[in-house]
Amino acid sequence: MSEPLFRVENLHVRPTEGDHGEILRGLNLEVGAGEIHAIMGPNGSGKSTLGSTLMGSPEYEVIDGSVHFLGDDVTEWPVDERAKAGMFLAFQYPQEIAGVSVIQFLRQALSSRKGIDLSVLELRLATMEWMERLGMDSSFVDRYLNEGFSGGEKKRNEIMQMAILEPELAILDETDSGLDIDALRIVAQGIREVRAERPSMGVILITHYQRLLDEVTPDVVHILVDGVIVTSGGMELAEQLERDGYEAFKNTPAGA
Repeated sequence: MSEPLFRVENLHVRPTEGDHGEILRGLNLEVGAGEIHAIMGPNGSGKSTLGSTLMGSPEYEVIDGSVHFLGDDVTEWPVDERAKAGMFLAFQYPQEIAGVSVIQFLRQALSSRKGIDLSVLELRLATMEWMERLGMDSSFVDRYLNEGFSGGEKKRNEIMQMAILEPELAILDETDSGLDIDALRIVAQGIREVRAERPSMGVILITHYQRLLDEVTPDVVHILVDGVIVTSGGMELAEQLERDGYEAFKNTPAGA
């Protein structure tokens, strides 16, 4: 049996600062090449902690378990090494970076990711098609990163980064939050188009709501409650959530 694209085993995580207990308490997850996995759970269940931990955020400490990517144990790898290897995180709340334009940021990120040193003009040409697909004005890349961006612009910018950087694994942390239905459909279309060009790319969708999953159909839906995945299945789980809420899963044993 071949090694999956991405594998998490018995992951226990707590915040680095403060006297806090575990947020993730023995989480297991396996993503194959080309698969879309949705992680759904209530507030405080550990969804965003999971996304940050998978990318090596120093805000969280792995106290047990392991993270494997493309056959390598990356549990101790720093953020930049994971990104260079092909892992990508689209943030729930993308940070503003004053004085750094979108095009400058993309150029530096692409150089780090692939060792490709495109000129600003070459990169501008490469981004034009994606800006058009994502409904972004051509002047967008000259603006400072996320400064004054609307919620929809921030999320579309994250998807454009994903398209340009061509990761092997994309972790999308509540990409649908704060979007109206039109913006959501544009972002979902962008995700579908990136996957059409890179069918082997694995995707982890972290979300509260079924509406994104109606646009980007996952292969597997996982329900995360109190730091563990309590059950996994197909779209019927997302539909059950819409109908019954998370209360129906709160007493489910892990892995049921």
